[in-house]
Amino acid sequence: MLESDRNYSIKKIGDLKDFVTVAYVIIDDIYQSVTPTHIKKRCNINNSKMSDSEIITLSIVAELLTIDSENAWFGFCQKNMRDLFPRLCSRSRFNRTRRNLHAVIEEIRKEISSLTEHIYQSYRIIDSIPIPVCKFGRAHFHKTFKGFGAAYGKCASKKETYLGYKLHMLATIDGFITDAVITPANIDDRTAAWDLTSSYSRITMFGDKGYMGDDFAEALKAERGIDILPLKRSNSKIQLPKVLRQTIFRLRRRIETSASQLACQLNIERVLAKSYWGLQARIKTKLLAYNLCYYINKLMGREVYSRIKELVFG
Repeated sequence: MLESDRNYSIKKIGDLKDFVTVAYVIIDDIYQSVTPTHIKKRCNINNSKMSDSEIITLSIVAELLTIDSENAWFGFCQKNMRDLFPRLCSRSRFNRTRRNLHAVIEEIRKEISSLTEHIYQSYRIIDSIPIPVCKFGRAHFHKTFKGFGAAYGKCASKKETYLGYKLHMLATIDGFITDAVITPANIDDRTAAWDLTSSYSRITMFGDKGYMGDDFAEALKAERGIDILPLKRSNSKIQLPKVLRQTIFRLRRRIETSASQLACQLNIERVLAKSYWGLQARIKTKLLAYNLCYYINKLMGREVYSRIKELVFG
């Protein structure tokens, strides 16, 4: 069974419940340190059946198990998690609390980035992925996200137009996602880059062709001391040296792998939310789940982490 200390020195994970326990210990410790007092001690919190840390932990495990149906997930918990969570609240209460905790979930993710020290690295990869909320054919009749910034955008890889948002990400060269911003789908990647880099200076970023533009690069360098090296189009008059192009292409494969894991293992492009705040909570939970697994990987080593992937992803 599980053995751990306050420094998260995890020695063994035997089954899914051990993983849930590890996740809860880490999440609860960080929750206690980053959450403002007015949230931790809000009105009637002592009467709640489940703590905020328990709700966040169960949300993470649901995303890792790729269970999109809330009814199916609660049925699974009632059958398999009663010994760990004996006081399960109602499904509606669970969902309302999770939506309201979306900002806390984001702060926990940022704290994990700080604990791994990835936020101090000098080189980053920047990219974006589509978050559709509706197919193009049904977009005219879609009402759920009207008034919440949903817009038409184009997914170049799938060659399709969709209604929804974009997730812009900043990752380290080994794939850890340090920053993320959600924007309407029609926002230019270069515009979102300013929000992504608001807390940085003197870093170098590698991007794709969507981040081209001499004016953009010069402004980023002048205001924040940030260098950006995007891949050039094949018909560009000025090309980067071949060795540098190959290096950028090789580095960019890392964030494309991370995006693929988010899409295939965590269904980030299939968010079945019924409100904008539900969408925010689901996407932030998926990102936290991804980074938490990365963090546990660093604590335990790849050999032990392969056991976690077997338990969680099958």
